[in-house]
Amino acid sequence: MPGLVPVRTILSCQAGTVKYRRNKPSDFVTLEPTEGIHQHRSRLLEGMAQAVADKGYADTTIADIVREASVSRRTFYEHFATKADCLIALYAAASRNALKVLREAVDPGKDWELQVEHALRAYLDGMASNPVLMRTLFIEILHLGDAGLAARRRVNQEIADYMLGVVGRDRVTPELAMAVVGGINELVLQAIEDGRVERLGELTPTASALVKAVVHR
Repeated sequence: MPGLVPVRTILSCQAGTVKYRRNKPSDFVTLEPTEGIHQHRSRLLEGMAQAVADKGYADTTIADIVREASVSRRTFYEHFATKADCLIALYAAASRNALKVLREAVDPGKDWELQVEHALRAYLDGMASNPVLMRTLFIEILHLGDAGLAARRRVNQEIADYMLGVVGRDRVTPELAMAVVGGINELVLQAIEDGRVERLGELTPTASALVKAVVHR
């Protein structure tokens, strides 16, 4: 379930100075300052995010990605074999950020039930802030065959494991945690298909009720 509240996107890191830009489509992926080959990969992911926001995944070419990333085509192939591989990497990066949003919205020292609505609101509002990329990452990932499905399952498992850690394995089973993640995914997919991605926050009460109903079954 990828997503992120829009924050600063790193453009460069030179001589200890980090430069940023704000409110760009590539803010969907916030990457740590890196150097050398790792910086090139980060720039390619931001380039992919910007390109698909501008043109959609189907019409995005590798030429578009490397132009947005300000790197060479050769550099692209040093990191990714295909455009689909780059999309999967973008999906994974965005999903790590989504999990970070959830972690930062929950205080382990407080009762989870009092915080679940706040955490889900932060998560859903973060996704709603990037509607074009949300459609790409939720819909297009399903069209990439086994590799896309495997990436989606890995992400779902990470979020389900986090839910188990917060709620407690004595209250919910791994299977039920995965069912909750899948249910919220379907709510988001339906909202995207209905053109309501910018209003994902409206799903918060339903998503919260689902979590609580499963835990208190």
